[in-house]
Amino acid sequence: MKPYLLLRAAELTAQRPSGEVDDVHFTEALAESVIADATVEGDLVLDPFAGYGTTLAVAERMGRRVVGVELLAEHVEHVRARTSGRAQVLHGDARRLAELVEGPVDLVLTSPPYMSTVRHPENPLTGYATDDGDYPTYLRELGSVFAQVATLLRPGGQAVVNVANVVTDDHVTPLAWDVGRIVAEHLTFLGETFLCWDEHPPGLAGDYLLWFRRPER
Repeated sequence: MKPYLLLRAAELTAQRPSGEVDDVHFTEALAESVIADATVEGDLVLDPFAGYGTTLAVAERMGRRVVGVELLAEHVEHVRARTSGRAQVLHGDARRLAELVEGPVDLVLTSPPYMSTVRHPENPLTGYATDDGDYPTYLRELGSVFAQVATLLRPGGQAVVNVANVVTDDHVTPLAWDVGRIVAEHLTFLGETFLCWDEHPPGLAGDYLLWFRRPER
């Protein structure tokens, strides 16, 4: 676990899928660093919020087995095109993770969909498709996802979560701290890596990797 990583904002733009307006949450360089630190060739890497497939594509390229869950069908097709037929890319809801994925998993590397505490009716866990967003409910349901992650990880397996504190106008949502707290209810917190961007992504007040481990016993 590194204390910090130096990252280039231009890579977010360069790695944005064609025709999309949203950046990927993290770069291939970040994924490669984590996967190299936490796994060896042949290990199983899981991303329960697969998004555009950065974790899966990089892990597969590094000789790891991969499985991902993604809610949005158009993202699923993108990830399948980005990986080989050996990658397991599942169309489903991360809130039902234990029904979709079989362990043991060696590493979970993911970035959950973000939410702020103000002016955010869109629900991140429905792909922002419904207006029933509620921050306490969102955190509770994320906690349920990571409770399932804890059952899928092998003893000693790690979960690394990329999450930032979020700025909305003049308001800061301590999303990184809140997510860290709920994940730590199910896994042992190991520490954090601060992500140092050459140009800080807009809307973020600090970007982190939070590292957790399932206890050996």
